[in-house]
Amino acid sequence: MSFLSFFPKDKEKKKSLAEGLLKTRESLFRKIARSVAGKSKIDRELLDNLEEILIDSDMGVKTTLQIIERIENRTIRGRYANIDELTPILIEEIVSMLQDNDVEEVEDFVIPDSKKPYVIMVVGVNGVGKTTTIGKLAYHFKKKDKRIFLGAADTFRAAAVEQLNVWSERVGVPIVKQRMGADPASVVHDTLTSAIANNADIVIIDTAGRLHNKIGLMNELTKIKNVIKKIIPYAPHEILLVLDSSTGQNAYNQAEKFSKATEITSLAITKLDGTAKGGVVVGISNQLQVPVKYIGIGERLEDLQIFRKREFVNSLFGS
Repeated sequence: MSFLSFFPKDKEKKKSLAEGLLKTRESLFRKIARSVAGKSKIDRELLDNLEEILIDSDMGVKTTLQIIERIENRTIRGRYANIDELTPILIEEIVSMLQDNDVEEVEDFVIPDSKKPYVIMVVGVNGVGKTTTIGKLAYHFKKKDKRIFLGAADTFRAAAVEQLNVWSERVGVPIVKQRMGADPASVVHDTLTSAIANNADIVIIDTAGRLHNKIGLMNELTKIKNVIKKIIPYAPHEILLVLDSSTGQNAYNQAEKFSKATEITSLAITKLDGTAKGGVVVGISNQLQVPVKYIGIGERLEDLQIFRKREFVNSLFGS
């Protein structure tokens, strides 16, 4: 059986956001419903229970405490105390925790025409869905009639280059690669020069997914960035960190290490359909002060979706 045979068929209907967040939504609903049962007013006990629920959904302690404090100021210390007002207030405060990504009102998968080629440098540890996310991004951009080049700069694992090559063949976009163990910066140089020569619109660079010591990671990513800047000033235009939502606190740890090693400009959170801890999206965006740009809610190509924060939070609560 070939590797390609494991891909879901494109003709299958993509998941809706509500379907993709089903596990998290059901978990939140069930727990919040139990906490408000028999209550008519928002009180300290209810907020303590709510705090525990949000932390359990992996929103993180810091973010949860901010949310609870804001709700307390508006309810117990303010003029809103009716239990029916809890959900709308909770939704509003969670939305406020998420960083703006400037895509709320724009068309899906659009890049600035003024930046060509638009360079996206993708970082993240092995196993989070990094290479798969790159393949899905290439698919969506190609649907917009964009010319895309992929750069296989994760040269430390033969499997990483092979997987990206499979995606390039499936989506039908060029890939630049070298032998295993080659200098990643050399791969990036070849990718960019080929992309420019072929009038590419977008270049997506896959980087090594190793969380070795912070200095080693920083040096490696800095070297790649410097090569990019020499060829295309002001690039990379985007440094996208891919995180697996199902890993919970590990995702926070990975985000912290990568943010110290390089400047992260956007996030892609994968595998949200397989976890009840979708709150990790809120916590990481708030703590890093970095916007979530893409979310993965299924295996199909169409299941990588643009993140719109109000739509996301509404779906968490079935609104």
